Order: sequence, then structure tokens, then C-alpha cells
Amino acid sequence: MKKILKCHCNKVQIELELEETITSIKCNCSICIRRNAVMTVIDEKNLKLIRGKDWLKSYKFHTKVAEHFFCSKCGIYTHHKQRRDPSKYGINLSCIEILDDIKISDEKLLDGKNHPLDKND
Repeated sequence: MKKILKCHCNKVQIELELEETITSIKCNCSICIRRNAVMTVIDEKNLKLIRGKDWLKSYKFHTKVAEHFFCSKCGIYTHHKQRRDPSKYGINLSCIEILDDIKISDEKLLDGKNHPLDKND
């Protein structure tokens, strides 16, 4: 089903194609623990920026693979490209205005603090 994700000031708007049931995710990595966002994960093909390209800024750190996006006007984190699978995006569920018609499964904790790509063999 189609949903629109918006930042607080509405400068950034993203069209999403979501399943009828989604998994909510919290992550304990250094950035997620600080922003305290509840997310879900979708394929890149199910995300389309429809407004605010000039307002959307990104932040990369550590390995510079994951890319975290936020509105440069209001500062709200909207989504991020995953490090684990760069073809997938984490979506801030709090930026979707109407979630009443979507079933949200139990919250899953992602252990980003001990990310598998940080392990040295």
C-alpha cells in the first residue's frame, strides 16, 4: 500500500510502497540509540523521493557505507540506506502520518552495536 513519509516541516516527502504488515525495528548502534527512532526496512525500489531533494541532506560515518538522511530545515531523520544491505532502506515510522491501516508486528532489536561487518576474522 502507498504511504507518504514527511519530515516535520513537510519540505521532504517520500512515497513508500509498504506491505500490509511491517516489522518495527529499533537498533542499538551509536547513531540509532541517540535518535531513538522506530524503523521498518523496505527495498530501494519501494521508496521514491517526491519532494525536497534540495532540503534532504545525508550523514555518513565509520565505514561510510550507510547513509542517514535528514531534512536540513527541521532536522528530522527520515530514512537511511543500510550498511548491511545498501539496496534496503530503514524508514522512520514516526514520519508516516497514517499507520492505522498497517499492522505492525512486534518490535525487533537490531544489534548494530555489534555489527557483523565490524568483525575481524
